Amino acid sequence: MALFGALIIGLSLGLFGSGGSILTVPVLLYLLHQDPQVAIASSLLIVAGISFFGSVQNAFKKLISWRHVGFFGIPGVFGTWLGALAGLMVDPRWQLLVFSLLMIVAAYMMWRARLPELGAPIVIRPWKVMAEGLIVGCITGFVGVGGGFLIVPALVLLGGLSLPIGIATSLVIIALKSVVGFAQYYVPMTNAGYQFEMGVIATMIVAGVIGSFGGSWLAIRLPKQKMQRGFAVFLVLMAAVVIYQSVL
Repeated sequence: MALFGALIIGLSLGLFGSGGSILTVPVLLYLLHQDPQVAIASSLLIVAGISFFGSVQNAFKKLISWRHVGFFGIPGVFGTWLGALAGLMVDPRWQLLVFSLLMIVAAYMMWRARLPELGAPIVIRPWKVMAEGLIVGCITGFVGVGGGFLIVPALVLLGGLSLPIGIATSLVIIALKSVVGFAQYYVPMTNAGYQFEMGVIATMIVAGVIGSFGGSWLAIRLPKQKMQRGFAVFLVLMAAVVIYQSVL
C-alpha cells in the first residue's frame, strides 16, 4: 500500500505539479505508522526527490522556464521560511482552514480562466513575479506544504506560462523549497533523538519517480481544457479531505 501510495504521489506531481505533500504525509502516518513530526519532515525529502527526478525529465524536453524558477523560486524559499515562523504562533486548525480555503480559491481561478497556449509568447515582469513568489512562499510556509496547488496557478495565471510549462516549472520550485524545509527539520530532530527511515524514503522516491514519469507523459497529451478543469476538481477534492480529516 505504501508503494501504491508513492506511485499515486508521483502521478499527482507529474500530472498536476502538486498534491505531493498532501498525499505523502497520510501515507507515512496511516500506512507506515510513523511519528507525525517524522512523517512531515520525511515527506519533504520524498517530494523533493520525486520532483527533482521529474524535473530532469522535463529539462530534457525543454518544458522548464528557468527564468521563472529564479524570479519565483528564490523569493519563494525566503517566503517559506517567514511563513513557517508565523505558523508556529497560531493554532494548527487555523493553518489547515486557510490551506483548504486557498485550494478552493485556486480551483475557482483555474476553472474560470482562459490559459495561454503552449508556445505562446511569455511576458515576464521580474519584480511582479518575485513579489508573487515571496507571497506564495509565505502562504505555503504558513500552511506547511510544498505549495504546488498555489505555485501552478500563480505561474500560469500571473506568470504567463502555459499549463504544461507551469507544471514542469513548479516541480523545480517544489524540489528547491522541500530540500530547504527538510534541512530545517533534520538537525534539530536528529539532535532530539528522532530517527529517519532512509530506506523507506528511498523506496518511496523510486516508486514516486516511476509515477511522475507517467504523470508527465499524460500531462503533454491530455487536452488543455480538460487538464485545466481536472486540476481544479483535484484541488476541491483535496480541500474537502483536509477539512473533513483535520478541521471538522
